Amino acid sequence: MRARVFVTLKPSVFDPQGQTVTDALHTMGYVAVRHVRQGKYFELDIDAATAEEAKSLAAAAADKLLANPVIESYRIEIA
Repeated sequence: MRARVFVTLKPSVFDPQGQTVTDALHTMGYVAVRHVRQGKYFELDIDAATAEEAKSLAAAAADKLLANPVIESYRIEIA
């Protein structure tokens, strides 16, 4: 099974990279873009019997390595 893990900064954490991208887009004429937040994306191919087991393994990996729980949150999709 494939797990997709999306890691983003928590809303209370300042995102200087997202602000830089927002400013660049405005300079390029994309003024309708109001705000950008950056993040990370991981795809994990997991040997698991069920989707729930795959999600549990992906969550364990995210908790221990893929995300910093102090400043980031994550969500998982199983495909």
